[in-house]
Amino acid sequence: MNPINVQQATDEGLDTRYRDAALPARERVEILLAQMTLEEKAGLFFHDMISMNEDGSLSDGDDEFHLPSNEELVTGRLMSHFNLLTGGDPVAMATWHNRIQELAASTRLGIPVTISSDPRNSYSDNPLAGLLAGSFSVWPETLGLAATRDEALVERFGDVARREYTAVGIRVALHPQVDLATEPRWARQLDTFGEDAELTSRLGAAYIRGLQGETLGTDSVAAMVKHFPGGGPQLDGEDPHFGYGREQVYPGGMFELHLQPFIAAFAAGASQVMPYYGMPIGTEHEEVGFGFNKSVITDLLRKRFGFDGVVCTDWGLFTDSEVAGEPFPARAWGVEHLDQRERMRKAIEAGVDQFGGEKCPEVLVDLVRSGEVTLERLDTSVRRLLLEKFVLGLFDAPFVDVAEAARTVGSAEFLAAGVEAQRASLTLLTNVDHGGRATLPFQRGIKLYVEGISSDVAQDYGTIVATPQEADLAILRLRAPFEERATVFENYFHAGSLEFDAATVEHIRSVASATTTVVDVFLDRPAILTPFVDDVAAVIANWGAGPHALLDVLVGDADVGGKLPFDLPSDMLEVTNSRPDVPFDTANPLFRFGHGLTYIRQSADA
Repeated sequence: MNPINVQQATDEGLDTRYRDAALPARERVEILLAQMTLEEKAGLFFHDMISMNEDGSLSDGDDEFHLPSNEELVTGRLMSHFNLLTGGDPVAMATWHNRIQELAASTRLGIPVTISSDPRNSYSDNPLAGLLAGSFSVWPETLGLAATRDEALVERFGDVARREYTAVGIRVALHPQVDLATEPRWARQLDTFGEDAELTSRLGAAYIRGLQGETLGTDSVAAMVKHFPGGGPQLDGEDPHFGYGREQVYPGGMFELHLQPFIAAFAAGASQVMPYYGMPIGTEHEEVGFGFNKSVITDLLRKRFGFDGVVCTDWGLFTDSEVAGEPFPARAWGVEHLDQRERMRKAIEAGVDQFGGEKCPEVLVDLVRSGEVTLERLDTSVRRLLLEKFVLGLFDAPFVDVAEAARTVGSAEFLAAGVEAQRASLTLLTNVDHGGRATLPFQRGIKLYVEGISSDVAQDYGTIVATPQEADLAILRLRAPFEERATVFENYFHAGSLEFDAATVEHIRSVASATTTVVDVFLDRPAILTPFVDDVAAVIANWGAGPHALLDVLVGDADVGGKLPFDLPSDMLEVTNSRPDVPFDTANPLFRFGHGLTYIRQSADA
């Protein structure tokens, strides 16, 4: 494909020097900016979800998320930043990307599209926070990366994600998430590096270096670090996607602590920042959501930290919507009384450059024409948004090689690296001795009873039996508990009690009474293991590990060495008595941050 041929039809009357790659990027920005209409400038401010067809053709829209057609978004609303909601097959994704770039090239100025993505390399399936890996290499979730304590591994992950993303045309990562998980019940911990500010700072910076390189350039994926100024201290651990989770509280006075990972991210060159939905309570800042908060975005982020990159709001601050037939109100916390255009104006006045999850440029056009927002203010943000497109090389090389995408995404090298990281993240919490020999590693070939693992996989490691009573060893895979909520989307965000229900505890104890039992728990939150930890022979924690990775570790084919990225509380009373903004604030935790056994020496290291 030749982008120049596509654009030539739109060249008449234009100063096309902005297409000259030999000119400095900032000069190209000014040449282009001088020729843009108000509508073209307004389109840049909107960064919404977009869909693609499974065969890589342009989409006519998505009914579930009420998304217009690709053509309407690009040529009708003149938008050029999109979060790809769907996609899995790399050939289809690369094909679609080239088609959407052809569509963008047909517009008057031929401004290329920037495609972004939530995390795509793990086990999550949350359309509001992360996507299943599909054809992409599968790595542990961010908490699992933190459990490895390995900066080189985390940077390697970022580099693999960069190479897979760029192969299909994704140039902005809506991550990493460097919030501190200081409230044990918080629903968004899985994508954090845990509870410790120093560890989060080190690993977050490594992640950004992997995505962007030492400096942002034509081979980079721009990192949108989130959620400024730190999203962990949520009242009762509830999530601010929902009104009952809108308050962010600091009873321990730890506001500054939550800024530390962002300082490290800025030093690593993070290109973009996303403020959180939450509204600060009882601080010096206005009690409105951070996307509307001038003292946080302008005074703190821009002035104190000197950040001059793109600030994009979290999704859906202005417009009420409906998802899967259920109401999904705008996350306009603290400004619910304002209408759509007033909310937009307040966000602009706060200092943001882009509105995530919105697609109403006509409202911004009206704000400018009415004199409520100046063109000069628009131009400040447009410069930032255009500059990143030029620096990423999108104007000069907007298309991707479909065949290369097929070779790169999910390559054998990357798949193997992901599985190795899964093994490295597994964290052994207990390992009881029996007659002078530890339960783990177990001897391959023994009789196994398994739950949560396919017998087809487990039979490679032992003889599968139907009941615990027949087994030499039982292996149970569990997920951390959460409270069921009323709507589909609420249940994507696991919140509420960390206690297992009585039936689950009784079942574990029943199996453990029949045979030696190993329990593996997916700890997307720090579950309370106290009711059964002394009844089973071994407990291991995972943050996204396939059955082969787990069993390789359990039989000793791979070493175990992960360390807890947070404290595990002993009971819910300790959790409710802890302060949401203070790390390691539960009294008498069952296991402390940094705990993790090895097969070489059965001890816990901090």
